This record gives sequence, structure tokens and C-alpha cells, in this order.
Amino acid sequence: MPKMKTNSGSKKRFKLTGSGKIKRKHAFKSHILTKKTTKQKRNLTQAGLVDKADENNIKKLLCMK
Repeated sequence: MPKMKTNSGSKKRFKLTGSGKIKRKHAFKSHILTKKTTKQKRNLTQAGLVDKADENNIKKLLCMK
């Protein structure tokens, strides 16, 4: 049986933390920034964690489970 291939889009977007959670970046920070408040842009800069409901799907894409 051939090796599993990691989804190349996912490996660019997600990182694994030491405790096994998955880090992600926030959306809506790439363009049309003039109408967004400074506070909103600042909060979008910080990394977030993937929701527990989506973790299994992303781990499959990253060939971790």
C-alpha cells in the first residue's frame, strides 16, 4: 500500500502545538483593511486554535491519524 500524502494546502495553514492542538490563523486580514477598526485588525493578527469539531478532519489532511 502506498504512503499517505499530506494535503499541501493544509500543511501551509496549520501547525501542531506541543499539547497536540492545532494552531490556525484568522481570516479577513488580507485585504479591504481600511474599513476595519484597528482593534479588529490587531485581534485578527493573533493565532487561534482549531475547533474540536474540526480537529479530526484536519488531522486526516495532515496524515496524523
